[in-house]
Amino acid sequence: MNTELLVSVVPQTAVWSAKTASIMISANVFCIVAGRYTIQLKGIGATLPLTGSFANFTLPELLASTSLGHIVGSGIILGFAYIGLLN
Repeated sequence: MNTELLVSVVPQTAVWSAKTASIMISANVFCIVAGRYTIQLKGIGATLPLTGSFANFTLPELLASTSLGHIVGSGIILGFAYIGLLN
């Protein structure tokens, strides 16, 4: 297969920078906070050593929230790069 053709088909993605990192961190924090208040079956699994409003936040809840945060963050980064907001 012609590698020049393959390279021309693959879209350019955003280079990792402080902008992309802040978008990913913001998306993860948003999803963690949203997950804390929207997960219906709470308290199943190992608890995390947190205090305050996240006192009973469990490891499966954290993993689920951050997984969604990475999906949302990568979608935002790819969308912003496509429309030219990330250089």
